[in-house]
Amino acid sequence: MKNKSGGIENLIRRMLKKHSSPLMLIQEDVLERQFRAFRKALPEVTPYYAIKANPYPGIIKKFIELGAGFDVASANEMNVVLELGASHDKIIFANTIKSHEDMRSACKKKVKLMTFDNESELYKIAKACPGAKVIIRIKVANIGSIVELSLKFGADPEQSISLLKKARSLGLKPMGVSFHVGSQCTNSENYLQALEVSSVIFNEAKQSGIFLNILDIGGGFPIKHFDADNHLTFERMASQIRKKLQRLFDKNVKFIAEPGRFFAGPAGILVTQVIGRAFRNNKNYYYLNDGLYGDFSGIVFDHCKYEFKTLKRGQRFLSTLAGPTCDSFDTISLSEDLSELDVGNVVYVKNIGAYSCASAVPNFNGFKPAKIVMC
Repeated sequence: MKNKSGGIENLIRRMLKKHSSPLMLIQEDVLERQFRAFRKALPEVTPYYAIKANPYPGIIKKFIELGAGFDVASANEMNVVLELGASHDKIIFANTIKSHEDMRSACKKKVKLMTFDNESELYKIAKACPGAKVIIRIKVANIGSIVELSLKFGADPEQSISLLKKARSLGLKPMGVSFHVGSQCTNSENYLQALEVSSVIFNEAKQSGIFLNILDIGGGFPIKHFDADNHLTFERMASQIRKKLQRLFDKNVKFIAEPGRFFAGPAGILVTQVIGRAFRNNKNYYYLNDGLYGDFSGIVFDHCKYEFKTLKRGQRFLSTLAGPTCDSFDTISLSEDLSELDVGNVVYVKNIGAYSCASAVPNFNGFKPAKIVMC
C-alpha cells in the first residue's frame, strides 16, 4: 500500500470491516521500506533493531527475515527474539545496567556482546559472564533531541581508557565504543561530535594495546510525525555521518546502530473511534476508545506530538480529544482543529508505530490497548 491519504483511508475502512477498533495497523511494506532506506543511506552500518520501540512478534520476524540484528535491554527481550528465530550472534545486550540473573541468562544463551558505562558493572559482568565482549557507552551531547538519553547513561569520555583497561584486567574482551545522541534527534551535530570523540578513544586505546573494532552509533534517527514536518531528514543526516565514519575510522571497524523509532514508527497507524461527545469549555469534546493509558502513551513517555486525522470531512472547529478512562489526566489534546464528529466516527494517527503500544498500560479501567494487525 502506498503511503498516500486515500490509500491509508481505504485501508482503514477495510480493516474496520474485519476488526473492531481501536486498531494498531502495522504496514509490513513500510517496515521493509524503512529497513531498505537505512541500508541505502548507511551501507557500512548494520542495523540492530531496538525492540523496545515495538516488540510485536510480527515486526521482529520481519526484521529477522531482512537480516537485521537486535538491541535488547533485558533477558525477557532477549528470549523473545531468540524464540522467534534470531541468532545469538546478532544480538547486543545494550542496557548498561543489567541484573546478575539477566547476565547469567545471556551468557547461557551465548549472547556475550554487551555494553557498560561504569566499573561496578564490569565486576558484575566478569562474575556472571566470564570472557564477555564489552562495549563502553560514553556520554555525548543530546542537544535538540526530544528524549535525552545521556542523563542516565554513559561514562565520561575521559574515563574510557581506564575502564577499558579494567575490563581487560577482569578477563573481559573490550570490543568498542557506543553512544546515543537522544531519541528523535534532528541535530546532526550530536552524531558528528560523538564520532569525533569516539575516534579519539579508538586511537588512545590502540596506544594502550587495546584494539577496538566495533562502533555502535546508537539510534535516535528522526522520522516525520506530521505531514508538514520540515526538520532535517534522515537521508541528509546519514550522508554527513557516513562521510565522518569513512574519514575517522579504519576499514576493519564494524559499524552498528540501534534504530527503533526509525524502523517501527512510520509503519504504524492507530485507528480509534468516537465513543462519546460533549460541549464543554466552549468547544467540542470527543471521547475516543483509546487514550493516554493505551496507545497514546507516547505523549507521556516519549514526549511525542501526533497529527490527528478524520475520515469525515467538513468545516473544522477547535476540539478536545480525550481517552475512555475515568481519569481526567487521560486528555489526549486540548486543541485540535477537527471536523464535527459523531459517535462512531474515526480519528486516526499515522507514524505511531513506535513507543505507543509498547508502553501502553494493559487493562487500566478495563480498557485494552489497540489490537495489533499486520497488513
